[in-house]
Amino acid sequence: MIVIMIIGVVYTLVISKLQNVGEAKMTPSLSNLKEYLISLNEDKESVRFLCLNDCSSCSVYKDGVKFQEIENFFDENIQTYRYDFLLGAIRVKDSVYFNEEDIQESVCFSFGIDENLVGDQVIVVYKEKAYDYSAYFTKTQVYDYLEEAIDARQKIIQEVMQ
Repeated sequence: MIVIMIIGVVYTLVISKLQNVGEAKMTPSLSNLKEYLISLNEDKESVRFLCLNDCSSCSVYKDGVKFQEIENFFDENIQTYRYDFLLGAIRVKDSVYFNEEDIQESVCFSFGIDENLVGDQVIVVYKEKAYDYSAYFTKTQVYDYLEEAIDARQKIIQEVMQ
C-alpha cells in the first residue's frame, strides 16, 4: 500500500513538471516572431505584432485589443518587403494606425497571423539579416542578405513551375 502511494506521488510530481516545461514562455525575436504569434493564437483569433512611430515600443494585439507590450524590440532601421513573382522584392509602404483614442500614428512595423494561422507574406530586413515569413508550413527562414531570400523564393517558384 505504501509503495502504491509513493508511486502515485512520484507520478503526480513528474506529470506536473512536464506540464510546466510545456508552458514555458517563448521570448519573441525576429527569427521566431511567426511561431510566437501562433503560440498566442489559442482561440483561433487574429494576432498582430504592431510597432508604432520610431519602433521603440511594440504591442501584440489579439482581435484588435492590446494584449501585451514589448519594449526595445528593435529600432526604425527595419525594412519590410513583399515578394512579387514578376517584380521581385517590393518595399512595403508605411501605413497608419488609429489607436484607442482614435489618434493617428504611423506604423513602423506590422506583422500578423489570422485566425487560420496564416501570416503576412513578407520579408523583413534588419541588421543585415533577412527574415522570410512567406512560407506557410515551415519556420521563418533567416538569410544573410535580401538577395539571398529573393533567390530562395525564385528557386521555389521555379520548382513549382517544372
